[in-house]
Amino acid sequence: MNVTKDSVTTTEVTLTISMDADDEEPFLNRSYKRVASRVRIPGFRPGKAPRAVVENHLGREALVQEALEFMIPESLDQVLKDEDIQAFMEPQLEVIDMAPVSFKAVVALEPIVELGEFQSIRLEREAVEVTDEQVDHVLEDLRFEAAPWEPVERPLAFGDLVSMNVKGTIEGEDVIDDKGIDYIPSMDNNMPFPGFSVYLEGMTEEQTKDFTLTVPDDYPQENYAGKECKFNVEVLAIKEKNLPELDDEFAKGVRDGYESLEALTDYVRQRLNDEGEAAETRRLEASSLEELKKLAKIEASELVYQRELDLMYEERQRSLRNQRIDMELYLSYAGQTEEELREQMKPQAEERLNTMLMLRKLADVENIEVSDEDVEAEITTLISSTGGESEAAMKQALSTENAKESIRSTLMNRKIMARLVEITQGGESSSPAATATAESEETEETSDTTETETKQETGPEEESSPAEEATE
Repeated sequence: MNVTKDSVTTTEVTLTISMDADDEEPFLNRSYKRVASRVRIPGFRPGKAPRAVVENHLGREALVQEALEFMIPESLDQVLKDEDIQAFMEPQLEVIDMAPVSFKAVVALEPIVELGEFQSIRLEREAVEVTDEQVDHVLEDLRFEAAPWEPVERPLAFGDLVSMNVKGTIEGEDVIDDKGIDYIPSMDNNMPFPGFSVYLEGMTEEQTKDFTLTVPDDYPQENYAGKECKFNVEVLAIKEKNLPELDDEFAKGVRDGYESLEALTDYVRQRLNDEGEAAETRRLEASSLEELKKLAKIEASELVYQRELDLMYEERQRSLRNQRIDMELYLSYAGQTEEELREQMKPQAEERLNTMLMLRKLADVENIEVSDEDVEAEITTLISSTGGESEAAMKQALSTENAKESIRSTLMNRKIMARLVEITQGGESSSPAATATAESEETEETSDTTETETKQETGPEEESSPAEEATE
């Protein structure tokens, strides 16, 4: 084989590989055996025709074409091994000639990632404060959830549950015709249109009312936007919540039950605190990642970014298929071509890849690993949290290698982000660079201390007067 390096950069190598006749022969012989078993040649049983006969029958190019499937990857693997080239991903291949075979391979190398002085990132964790008002709000929500709806004989008020018949027409066309629907009027309820609830307030059981509302200009159905909708509403029944007393008995009846109102209050406060701490952790994770991005320098082959874009596009296709939507239909609705969509997704793909490369580098520097025991422990946790009849199905679903690798990836990201946040809070890094920096700083401090002690032993140096400095 004749190998030429057409281009070499820090992130990419372009190779041109030309096969000699002797190089091709073993591959062509394998190709002949595969082809001979499939083709029927008069006078010979399948697979028994001599190579010369098969080659004469089909032509040499057919054998070469069949051989390319294994000739190119195997030859390239040998070249990469001989040249000591570590490919980061599947190379981009292009057949140049068929007689003899020659092809070009663009090989993406391991991206170069420099994290910079990430050990110096410092972020302040904000204290989580849970107010009495927040606790009271949750308790009121629980109180509302526990209360039954009971019929009332009075005019309808905001917050009531009303059963009603509703008919709406736009330019004589029936657009709403609902019978016996339940509705809770409020200032925040803009269904079906803003202002609808206001007209219901004060109505009584068996009362009917006619009124007109203007459809908003930004209404999704553009053919109705800005037009007037005439409503006819009939109230069938009105109910209100009979709120229980906020006491120990109420606490005992809430969900899992609590010994007292105090115990329930303590639980709510702790839950709010936990949620606040989790939210603060997420904020720190996002902020620390942004700070890391500012410091990091990444060099990668364009092929690597192209592959990430391809993966994102395929993910979009799978997501649409799960929704029973064809990509062509999606593109027509969006008013885009495939090229336009891919161009739109490109910055997101680059961002995602750069983040992955940074985190992978950080895991390497900080010696972060996920063991098989970690994966099994997480599987056990996931299964136990399911419970009931679905536990067996969950266990089976998580037993596949793909599921385990997905869990391993999730755990790895979790560990990396936890370590990064720890570093931003002043936690010592395990990277050699950080250790070296710390040792250097310690040496400097020792040197400064020694120098100070020496000066103290020998006495202070005589200071020069301004005049002396001027004449020196």
